[in-house]
Amino acid sequence: MASDASFPVDNVPAAGGMSHAALRDAIAGRRGRIVTGWMFTGPAVVASIAYIDPGNFATNIQAGAKYGYTLLWVVLSANLIAMLFQALSAKLGIVTGRNLAELARERFPWPLALVMWIVSEIAAIATDLAEFLGGAIGFSLLFGMSLLTGMAATAVITYGILMFNGERFRRIELVVGLFVAVIGVCYVVELFIAPVNWGGAMAGLVTPQIADADALLIAVGIVGATVMPHAIYLHSALTQSRGVLNSDAERERVLRFSNREVIIALALAGVVNMAMVIMAAAAFNAGNPEVAEIETAYHMLTPLLGGAAATAFLISLLASGVSSSVVGTMAGQVIMQGFFRRRIPIWLRRLVTMVPAFAIVAMGVGATQALVMSQVVLSLALPFPMIALIVLSSDRALMGRFANGRLTKIAALVGAAVILVLNAVLLYHTAFGG
Repeated sequence: MASDASFPVDNVPAAGGMSHAALRDAIAGRRGRIVTGWMFTGPAVVASIAYIDPGNFATNIQAGAKYGYTLLWVVLSANLIAMLFQALSAKLGIVTGRNLAELARERFPWPLALVMWIVSEIAAIATDLAEFLGGAIGFSLLFGMSLLTGMAATAVITYGILMFNGERFRRIELVVGLFVAVIGVCYVVELFIAPVNWGGAMAGLVTPQIADADALLIAVGIVGATVMPHAIYLHSALTQSRGVLNSDAERERVLRFSNREVIIALALAGVVNMAMVIMAAAAFNAGNPEVAEIETAYHMLTPLLGGAAATAFLISLLASGVSSSVVGTMAGQVIMQGFFRRRIPIWLRRLVTMVPAFAIVAMGVGATQALVMSQVVLSLALPFPMIALIVLSSDRALMGRFANGRLTKIAALVGAAVILVLNAVLLYHTAFGG
């Protein structure tokens, strides 16, 4: 049974307006596969918005503009790691009925749990900074607002969507799913317009290379923008909205649907990320490799590719900023409630990470520079939830027969090692300029 820190499940409506009893029928295997699959679609879709948030726009534009297609392999690798860890997070929530933050607080020594919470809050501030800035840049380009005014508009819209959701979690899943679809369609349009070198793109996907220290910084930013700490925490909580599972057979059934959803949702998010790099490479690398700012990219798209490309870019940026801000707030609640075992009002959760984000912008830090650096901060914070997730999901006393097998454990450790090595090299270059 989920603890008090979990999201409420009693009033969660099933998909298509079905009753909670229908959801129980699906869990018990008394519904068809298509209906059951639809009813359990949502958690991975919500988590996937973390992989196409404004931080991705910043790092992907810089990657494509400066290095062409050569960093596409980083996007692909990060997406594969993300799939594995989101699947493990979902499994942890499905099997235990509790989320990662709750279990870390319960099963780790309090000093370690405290460190995890502090690091997670720093990551949440970096996440909010990226999400607010994405929405603010979009509103600024669309209406001529200042960044601070655009951030305020993003905050108001985010709060309104969260209030619309209320206790009905399915609404958020549908709203975020709509935003994901809008972003995806916009980038399909971009790829049809941009003069893509598909041979170069395919080579970039399968040929690992890091040209220089700047490429390394962008690569770490891509990882930080793709495999995100708050998404790992959140996914384990999203599964709790489907109710309590009473047997291993029910858990196994729900896990099958969850794994399929993770693969599909994150594959689509990965394709969108690759499309961002490909569009930037096709539009800017040959003649304008210095393009690094989101605003500059928007203004240059019209003369280079036409108004339709610029409009699609702006719509996708706005959709990304607003939806990822919603998801970031949800993740922040999960983290704080899980570690402190108390329900946190949405307005308080918003203030905790929103105020530092506003302060950074008020200090005059460049928007895209802040976005890229926020992703580096996220990458440095990532090992904490990753390692905790590996430990907990491999614990046979906690997970029973669903504990990670040898191959899964090895794959997860390799993924975590990749993150740790990238971080170590980044810190070395930052400290010594080597």
